[in-house]
Amino acid sequence: MRRWTTVLATLALVLTGAGAVPAAAAAPQTAVCETGWGSQAKSEPGSLEMAGALADVRTGRHACYDRMVFDIPGMTTADPALYWVQYVPSFSHIPSQTGIPVEGGAVIEIEFTAPVNHSQYPVGLADPLPGLDFSGYQTFRDAKFGGYYDSATHIGLGVRARLPFRVLVLPERLVVDVAHRW
Repeated sequence: MRRWTTVLATLALVLTGAGAVPAAAAAPQTAVCETGWGSQAKSEPGSLEMAGALADVRTGRHACYDRMVFDIPGMTTADPALYWVQYVPSFSHIPSQTGIPVEGGAVIEIEFTAPVNHSQYPVGLADPLPGLDFSGYQTFRDAKFGGYYDSATHIGLGVRARLPFRVLVLPERLVVDVAHRW
């Protein structure tokens, strides 16, 4: 009888976790970062005339990359904006041939076929993009508005160096991720 009491008491402790020895603290895990995006130009055939217009630009910091999100209400994944994203030696307003200085070791030009809704997103030619603060970002340094011409909005994104990037089309969003390293 005494043996059964001991067995039942042990079983109760195991099932409830009482008396369990705490496991060693897990070692912090480092993120495994995909860097196969490359740094070559990326483009997507899409609509030349978008129903929606750029309403906002947001950024975020992630473990492996910095992210810039262009909010374009009305854009769908089935009918996205036509876009071109590429590294350029310098950024400028092409029609006027006016150079627009963008800070950073490299500049990514982002073009997409959606106009700017200036009532929601007030920005002028060569202005820094409103509401963005790149303090604490590993990759992003600066972002300037290059105007709307040839049916496309033009943005200059200054980054630390020429690094891999990718472009994602999501419902009502165009996303550009720039990796922290190769």
